[in-house]
Amino acid sequence: MRKIFFLLTVIFLFFNRLEAQHHTINGYVEDASTGERLIGCIVRDANNDKFVTTTNTFGFFSLKTNKSTIKLQIMYIGYKTFEQEFTLSSDTSITVELELENEIDKVVVTADRQNVQSTQMSKIDISISKVQKLPVIFGETDLLKSLQLMPGVQSGTEGSNGIYVRGGGPDQNLILLDGVPVYNVSHMFGFFSVFNTAAIKNVTLYKGGFPARFGGRLSSVVDVQMKDGNLKKLSGSVSVGIIASKFTIEGPIKKDKTSFIFSARRTYIDLLAKPFIAMFGTSTYNDPYSNNTYKDKNSGGYYFYDLNAKITHKLTDKDRLFLSFYAGQDIANYKYESIEEYNGTPSSENTKFQLAWGNIIAAARWNHTFKKNLFVNTTFTYSRFNFGVDFDNYYEETDSAEKYTETYNAAYSSGIDDLAMMVNFDYLPNVNHKIKFGLSGIYHHFRPGTVNFAFEISNPPAKYDSTFGSADLYASEFAAYAEDDITLTKWLKVNVGGRISSFMVRDTVYFHPEPRVAARILFTKNLSLKFSYAEMMQYLHFLTNNTVGLPIDLWMPATDITVPEQSWQAATGVSWLIKNKVTLSVEGFYKEMNNLIEFKEGESIFSKPSEGGMGEVWEQKVVQGEGLAYGAELFLQKNTGKFTGWIAYTLSWTTRTFAGINYGKTFPYKYDRRHDISIVGMYDFNENINMAMTWVYGSGTPVTLAEAEFLGPFGTTDVTYTINGRTTYSGYSFYGNRNNYRLPAYHRLDFSLNISKQKKRGKRTWSFSVYNAYNHINPFYTMLVNEDNKTYLQIVSIFPIMPSISYKFEW
Repeated sequence: MRKIFFLLTVIFLFFNRLEAQHHTINGYVEDASTGERLIGCIVRDANNDKFVTTTNTFGFFSLKTNKSTIKLQIMYIGYKTFEQEFTLSSDTSITVELELENEIDKVVVTADRQNVQSTQMSKIDISISKVQKLPVIFGETDLLKSLQLMPGVQSGTEGSNGIYVRGGGPDQNLILLDGVPVYNVSHMFGFFSVFNTAAIKNVTLYKGGFPARFGGRLSSVVDVQMKDGNLKKLSGSVSVGIIASKFTIEGPIKKDKTSFIFSARRTYIDLLAKPFIAMFGTSTYNDPYSNNTYKDKNSGGYYFYDLNAKITHKLTDKDRLFLSFYAGQDIANYKYESIEEYNGTPSSENTKFQLAWGNIIAAARWNHTFKKNLFVNTTFTYSRFNFGVDFDNYYEETDSAEKYTETYNAAYSSGIDDLAMMVNFDYLPNVNHKIKFGLSGIYHHFRPGTVNFAFEISNPPAKYDSTFGSADLYASEFAAYAEDDITLTKWLKVNVGGRISSFMVRDTVYFHPEPRVAARILFTKNLSLKFSYAEMMQYLHFLTNNTVGLPIDLWMPATDITVPEQSWQAATGVSWLIKNKVTLSVEGFYKEMNNLIEFKEGESIFSKPSEGGMGEVWEQKVVQGEGLAYGAELFLQKNTGKFTGWIAYTLSWTTRTFAGINYGKTFPYKYDRRHDISIVGMYDFNENINMAMTWVYGSGTPVTLAEAEFLGPFGTTDVTYTINGRTTYSGYSFYGNRNNYRLPAYHRLDFSLNISKQKKRGKRTWSFSVYNAYNHINPFYTMLVNEDNKTYLQIVSIFPIMPSISYKFEW
C-alpha cells in the first residue's frame, strides 16, 4: 500500500511540475464594431504550428503552450488578422476585438487548411453573407434552400424548403435554433423556412461524423445561431420584397454591457388580395319574377409572421447571460356570408374556417469560465409546435311563426411541447486534447390530435357535443456524452467519444449507447484522408400524411409497440487544398436505418384504425421497417478572389423495406435521386455590386402510378361521366410496386444581381432575381388522365420563370 501511495505521489508531483512549465492564454474574440462573439476563429501561435485552436460557439478559446513567448495570431474570414506577442509568466485572459477587412484571401486559405487538418468530416459552414447574395424566389432569402445546394442534401418538391440528407427523411434532421429543436421549419405550406436571415449569425450543417454532443435524429444536424445584438451602437435594417417585409433593430441597452436584437417578418399576401376579394367576392341577385333576393360575400386570406428577439448581458468578464425567443405562425382563413329571402322568408348563413400552425421557442443560457481551460454553457429551453383547424357554421331562418337556427362547430388540434435542460463543458488540458462532455434532459408532452364536434338546432331542440382522439402522452429523454479530439502524432489525429441516451414512456425504458469515432491522416499540410463512424438514436416518430398537402404531420414517441429508430453511418473521404485556392472534398458514405415508421397500406392520419378502438390509435396504423442509403459526394469550392463559388455533385441510392408494404419487397425511397448537381458562381465587381448564378440538376424522383385500370363496376365499361364535353370512363386502378416510375429530371437556372450604395444615413441595396430563367417545366406533382379512350401522364408545374425584386436599407 505504501508503494502504491509513493508511486501516486511521484506521478502527481511529476504532472504538477509539468503543468507548472505550461501557461494558458484564453479569452473571447469579438467583432470590434458590434461586440458580437465570433464562432470558429483560428487562434494559434504563429511561431509554432503545433499550438492552434478555434473559438467555440460562444467565441471562447483556450490555448496552452510550453513557450514563454508566443506570437498570438487570430484569424477570421472577413476580418483583419490580429497579431501580438505575449511573454507568459502566468496564465493570461484577454478579449480580442477583430476589425472588418476587405482583403480576406489569406484568412480563407488558413481556414481551408484548418478544415483539411481537422478530424471533423461531412461538415459545412454556411456563410450568411453568401446566402444573401444567392438568387431567391419572391424576393425572400431562405436558409434551407441554400442548404439544398450542398452535396448530400436533396430538395423535395419544386420550390419547397425540405431537405433530405443522405437518404434520410425531413424528420431525421435535428434543426436547432440557439440550441432549441424546431419541430416545424416551414412557412407557406413548405415554400419558405422559419429562419429570418436578418437575425441569424451562423449556420453549420453536419451530414455525418456527428460530434457526440448531438443526438436525437438519424441523418443530420443543422445548428443555427441567432445574432447576439450590437453592444456598441444602435443599428438596424428594413427589407421589402414582393410578398414579405422584415424589420430588424439591435443595439446596446447599456454600452459594452447589455445588448438586444429584435427582428420581425410578415407576408402581406392577404393585404394585397383584400381589395380584389372585396371586389369579386360579393355577388347580389334579385329575381324579378319571384321577388326573391340573394346576396353572397366571400372573404379570406393567408399570411405568416416571425418574431426573433434576444438579450445578451455581460455579468462579469467570466460570465455572460443570453435570453432568446422565437415565435412564428401561419394563418389561412376563409369566411362566407349569405343573406337570402325566399318566398317572403328571410334566412342567413355564416361560415368561418381557419387553419393555423406555428412554433414558440425560448432559451436561457449562462456561460461561465471556471478556470483557465474549462468553459461551461448551461441552457434551459422551451419549445412548442401546434397545429389547429377551426370550422364554424351558423344558419338562421325566420318566418312569421318562429325562428329556426342551426349551429355547427368542428375543431382539430395537435402538437408537441418540450421542456429541456443542457449542461455542456469544453475542457482543454493541453494542445493535444480538446475534451467536450455534458448532460441533457428533455420532458416531452405529445398531443396526438383531438377532434371536437358540436351541433345544435332549435326546432326540434337537439344538441350534440363530443370530443375524441388519441390520449396525450408524456415522455422523458436523457443523455450524457463525452468526446476527446486527440493529436497523437503530427500526421494522425483522432476524435473518440460516445453518447449514452435513454427514453422513458409509459412503463417502458429504452437505454442505448451511441459510439462515435473519427480519424484524420495528414499526408501534407494541404492533403488529408478522413474516416468516421457514428451511431444515432431517434426516440420520436414522425407520422406524415402523404395524401394531404397541409402540415398535419404528427410527432409521436417511441413506445413499447413502436420501438426507437436507429442508424449507423460510416464515411471516408479526402480533403485537399489545391494551390491555396480551391478546396476539393470527396466523400463516400454508407448508412443503415432500422425501425423506420410508415403508415400501413390504406391508412392515414384521419383513417379509422383497422384494428378498432379509439385509444392509442396511431400505433395500430403504422408499420416499422428498414432503410438503406449509400453513395459518394464531391464538393469543389473556391472562397478567394472576386469570383467564388462551388460545384456539388452527389451520386446516391436510398431504399426502404417494410413488411406489409409493397408486398414486403424493397422499393426506392420517394426522394431517391441517382444524380444531384449544383453549380454556384458569385462575382463581386466591387464592394457595391455583385451577381450570382445557380444551376441545379436532379434525376427524376420515384412516383407510384397505376399499371392497369379496370373500367366500370364489375368489369363493365358503360359507366361514364363528362367534363368539359369530353367523355371519361370511371373505373378501378391497379397499382403494382411502390414508386414504380420516375418523373422527368429536374433542372433550372437562377440569377441574381445586388446593387448597393452608401447614403448619408445608411446603405441601400436593390436585389434583382430571376428564378427558373429558361422557364423549364419542372414537375410539382403528376396525375394519370384518361380521356377520349387515351391515358397519359400529366405533369403539373407551379413555378415558370419568376422574376423578383427587393429593397433593403441598413443603418
